[in-house]
Amino acid sequence: MNNDFRPKVLHLIDSGGLYGAEKMLLSLVMGQVDSGLMPMILSAGKPGDGEKPIEAEARRLGLPVKLWRMEPGLNLYGAKAILDWANAQDFQLLHSHGYKFNVLMGLWPESIRKTPLVATLHGYVRAKRFTKAWVYETIDRLILARLRGVVLVSEAMKLQVPAKIARSSRTVVIPNGMNTSSIRESAASEPTDDVSGFLNRFDSIVLGVGRLSAEKGFDRLLDAFAVLRQSHESLGLIVIGEGKQRAALERQVSDLGLQSSVLLPGYVDEVPAVMKRSDVLCMPSRTEGLPITLLEAMAVGIPIVACDVGEIDNVLGHGAGGRVVCYEGASQLAGELAAVLDHKDGVADQVEWARDRVETDYSANAMMESYLAVYRQVIQ
Repeated sequence: MNNDFRPKVLHLIDSGGLYGAEKMLLSLVMGQVDSGLMPMILSAGKPGDGEKPIEAEARRLGLPVKLWRMEPGLNLYGAKAILDWANAQDFQLLHSHGYKFNVLMGLWPESIRKTPLVATLHGYVRAKRFTKAWVYETIDRLILARLRGVVLVSEAMKLQVPAKIARSSRTVVIPNGMNTSSIRESAASEPTDDVSGFLNRFDSIVLGVGRLSAEKGFDRLLDAFAVLRQSHESLGLIVIGEGKQRAALERQVSDLGLQSSVLLPGYVDEVPAVMKRSDVLCMPSRTEGLPITLLEAMAVGIPIVACDVGEIDNVLGHGAGGRVVCYEGASQLAGELAAVLDHKDGVADQVEWARDRVETDYSANAMMESYLAVYRQVIQ
């Protein structure tokens, strides 16, 4: 790294949990601090919001974080207040992590904003036409096309984003990276009492991790688990995460008669600790970029069954590091999970390959250096 280039960067995020984007951001900021840069996380929320998971984790890690509460929606005056504060603090670059700040900051011309803006797209989901989300997506697409820098977290995302953005010379791909040593430290800790109690009730555990939203496909996992339980009686399922689909998933659990064998604990602090004590991670997603959960699982050493979306197949070496499947229904997914559960010794080579892969190709340091190159191009 060029030690003379140490930009002061303000990372912008409005987050409700501690999932892939948040963990990637914390890992990036930790690497930037260790390398002598001057980053800060500005974590936004609504007035009256308590401490958010990303804020608590940043505080625990000793990372600089600014809590900012503002009225929701297309609040350009609230965005201008952030810009005024950022300029008063002499930040040289704004780095957005999510469409909200892409829009709120990008709608201000740089002549008024005064600070260049780059954006990382952690995923890209197309909204239904003529919905509120579709309006934001349309504005976001127009803004992304004129930003100085746009980062995609996987090559596969080039097929998901609008072609104009994918082909732009200002768009680059930077794979997510993780601090694997901190993940292994987390894996050595103990899960919370409610999760530990559930783990102890079953011979085997299937695990799902992610935001409870339609694109994560946990409805698929519940249907597959119902099939799997017919041949694996002492089997439990934990789905860690929170989101708008909670009520629908809880109804599905009830309709399938799985209340005693499924746990939806919400947000959990030490996900790697639960991974370490589970038997297989299932990622039934309908769309993904490069999921941090996948990298965490590879570092921890849990067998993986994942749907072939986004960058998953490439990261797992086309099957060398886990089972990658094209979803064809509940019975098929149940069969893939059973193949792992019934032959645990047979997946040892996949687990070892995956652990070596994440150490070699998805380090936090490599990610940090790549972002620094983007910053240099934008600022200098």
